[in-house]
Amino acid sequence: MVTVRSHRRTAGDPVERDRLVTQHRTLPRLFGSLLLVVAAGFAGIGAASAPGGGAPARAETPRPLGQLVPVPAEVAPGGSPYAITPSTRIRVADGTREVREIGAYLAGLLRPSTGYALPVTDRDGRDGIRLELGDDDPGLGAEGYRLRSAKGAVTITAREPAGLFHGVQTLRQLLPDRVERNSPQEGPWQIAGGTVTDSPRYAYRSAMLDVSRHFFSVAEVKRYIDQLALYKLNKLHLHLSDDQGWRIAIDSWPRLATYGGSTEVGGGPGGYYTKSDYQEIVRYAASRYLEVVPEIDLPGHTNAALASYAELNCDGIAPPLYTGTTVGFSSLCVPKDVTYDFVDDVVRELAALTPGKYLHIGGDEAHSTSHEDFVAFMEKAQAVVGKYGKTVMGWHQLTGAKPVEGAVAQYWGYDRTGAAERQQVVDAAKNGTKLILSPADRSYLDMKYTKDTKLGLSWAGLVEVQRSYDWNPATYLEGAPEGSVLGVEAPLWTETLTDSAEIEQMAFPRLPGVAELGWSPAATHDWETYKVRLAAQGPRLTALGIDFYRSPQVPWAGQ
Repeated sequence: MVTVRSHRRTAGDPVERDRLVTQHRTLPRLFGSLLLVVAAGFAGIGAASAPGGGAPARAETPRPLGQLVPVPAEVAPGGSPYAITPSTRIRVADGTREVREIGAYLAGLLRPSTGYALPVTDRDGRDGIRLELGDDDPGLGAEGYRLRSAKGAVTITAREPAGLFHGVQTLRQLLPDRVERNSPQEGPWQIAGGTVTDSPRYAYRSAMLDVSRHFFSVAEVKRYIDQLALYKLNKLHLHLSDDQGWRIAIDSWPRLATYGGSTEVGGGPGGYYTKSDYQEIVRYAASRYLEVVPEIDLPGHTNAALASYAELNCDGIAPPLYTGTTVGFSSLCVPKDVTYDFVDDVVRELAALTPGKYLHIGGDEAHSTSHEDFVAFMEKAQAVVGKYGKTVMGWHQLTGAKPVEGAVAQYWGYDRTGAAERQQVVDAAKNGTKLILSPADRSYLDMKYTKDTKLGLSWAGLVEVQRSYDWNPATYLEGAPEGSVLGVEAPLWTETLTDSAEIEQMAFPRLPGVAELGWSPAATHDWETYKVRLAAQGPRLTALGIDFYRSPQVPWAGQ
């Protein structure tokens, strides 16, 4: 009989410089204006004409600048809209590789639906869609951007390429939803006049995909990456090992993948990524300005490894492969020297494949490891991660050991988690440990929406769309210094999920809300206005082929 886990995982007209004043002065003014902007925008949903060539069935009002998810930091509407036409060019005047690639990406998004050539050119000009590095506003940071739309051109400026890419996602959302379709659609293709000035609240905005409980192909992971990019997320956490499957090839321990990766929950064929596969995922994510954070869960959640190599077990006997969903029964043998040879080899090979800063070593639900052994193991494992130049990440149980300097703890507890456990995390944060917040009863995308939801689990409770949005990362862990919070993550565990359609049914529409918590200023946080902007995303999700959950809490267009 399958045991339901008791906690974590059973189963994104220029304004003067002085408008960019400090957040507490700008945002109250913005928030009031957004109420009007969003309401006006929702009234215009559904005005798109049917495909087929010729003039549109009726005139369209351009989507208001504030009708975005995540909502931008500052919006100054005004002036004539810009219209993309057959003569539009995408101008990348500075000619750098990154800007040319962003221009090519934008052209690839727009060509199928508009039917326009949209040539990408490094020839300067004051018309067209202009992508420019060199904005000297320090408030934009590494990921912020400014989008100016007027009759003659739409211009996106940023300090860094990541900002240009995020600005492209804003431009994309300001166009009619049918721009996402892969066949020619009718125009007009207008972008409302005015200026958007935007930068993220948190530097770390992540989604996690569990590829261990069920294996997902490179193509399926790429599809999810594209969806994360639309909402300005910048991290993809891949859960690469667990009791049910090991998903990354390790040359020095080949049976981890070939044997440990040969099954999944329910007894399916499983699978694993070759090193080339993994590098392709990393490359593709980087092209969408997402950093891959790989996780090897240790010392528990290790049955796939223990089944692959008998010497990793204290008794020297390999257990059978596992296809259930019970947790907490497996553990590496902490006293054995070979355990640390194993950890060193795995971390060394994975670190060499991963250009990003972080390497996640799990640490959760190690119920079969004594506290003393857990502390000893985590001390050695963290040292190995540092040895290969990566920053340690772990689930928040890492704080029950001694996090190394610079370590990051990912909190997955929930509102009713015991005070002692929460205080342990808070104390670590006060001592310098940074936090990523992914409370299970708020941001876990595999939790059922309602008792009638067919997919997902409910051990952390039922998580409807409002609940997943309506919390504040800065104050969620009472007592934790606000500066200790690096950002947020929306994990998606896959005990009950087997393909992209099921991933999307659980991720959408909750994922955009978590993305907004990570990106948008705290002063804009308001369910009543958010649900209207989220409703406006419905036709876009449909155009993208995403069969999302039609929550009754959201006033979906046409519903």
